[in-house]
Formats: sequence, structure tokens, C-alpha cells
Amino acid sequence: MDNNRTLSARITELETKVAFQEQIIEELNQALIEQQFSINKLQTQIRHIAEKLKGVQISPVASRAEETPPPHY
Repeated sequence: MDNNRTLSARITELETKVAFQEQIIEELNQALIEQQFSINKLQTQIRHIAEKLKGVQISPVASRAEETPPPHY
């Protein structure tokens, strides 16, 4: 009889652990889905910014409007 109780207690404990593990796995799966969505959104934004930067010409010389007049003026 004592053996049956021990076995029953062990089975109950294992069932409880499995139930918690299933819950944790589902929560982790949802977190992973949300992170992948965020990564995809960030990648799209980076591609958009990279395309915009391709069209920008950077010049080491400032435009006339940005330059200060020489000191003798």
C-alpha cells in the first residue's frame, strides 16, 4: 500500500511539472514571436534608412550659406 502511495505521489508530481513546463514553453513561444516581429520591423526600418542614405551626397566642403565670411570682412 505504501508503495502505491509513493508511486501515486511521484506520478502526481511529474504531471504537475509537465503542466508547468507546457505553460512556460507557451509563454516562451509567445515571447519569441513578439521578438521576431520586432526584429522584422527593425530590419525594414534599417533598409528604409539605408535607401535614404544612398541618395544623400556628403561633401567635405560646406555650402556657401553655411560658411562664415573670412575675417577681413
